[in-house]
Amino acid sequence: MEKEIIPVYLMPGMAAKPTIFERLRLPEDQFKVYWLEWMIPEENETFEHYAKRMIKKIEHKNPVLLGVSFGGVLVQEMSKYMSVRKLIVVSSIKSKHELPKRMKIAKFMKAYKFAPTQLLSNLDVLKKYAFNDMISKRIDLYKTYLAVNDKRYLDWALKEMLLWDQEEPHPDAIYIHGDKDAIFTHSCNGNCIVVEGGTHIMIVTKSQWFNKNLPSIIVGSN
Repeated sequence: MEKEIIPVYLMPGMAAKPTIFERLRLPEDQFKVYWLEWMIPEENETFEHYAKRMIKKIEHKNPVLLGVSFGGVLVQEMSKYMSVRKLIVVSSIKSKHELPKRMKIAKFMKAYKFAPTQLLSNLDVLKKYAFNDMISKRIDLYKTYLAVNDKRYLDWALKEMLLWDQEEPHPDAIYIHGDKDAIFTHSCNGNCIVVEGGTHIMIVTKSQWFNKNLPSIIVGSN
């Protein structure tokens, strides 16, 4: 009898390329990895409708879904409309209550309507105004992994991130978070696997941890 190969679909963070997963190495005799990519949203598209469109890119029944940051929010939304073998959420939030205070204020003030997302659509221009080498290098890092610089997408994604209305953590999701995450600072509490020294980009910087632990997390009973 042929050994079952488990399909694993990976969703990157907001506007990011799926190449953030290029350092992940899952045993090929157990898993087949598929990278998902962000789509440009339709006019006035709801998050629910977008999630259902993304599901159409899934070619297998009962796959593993893993999402990072805003991608983690998206895979949680997708799991409401499809069956999954395992739902893994990395460097993200479990519910709207874990949004950091500054994002809750931005939500209340509807700041997403005025966010300068056009700057992200031209990082070369933004780099000219970087006032130190650290910021300049950070912009270069963003350029390396930035896939979508369309202003309509960025406006939509920022709005949907802030307005996500999930009240409680997904009961069957596995949440993985770094204790040095400076973006979502309140997400290590509760039912969560905590990665020591993990930052918001630990899917890249802590790839060895994921390579070591993801196989058992996927096939485990929890």
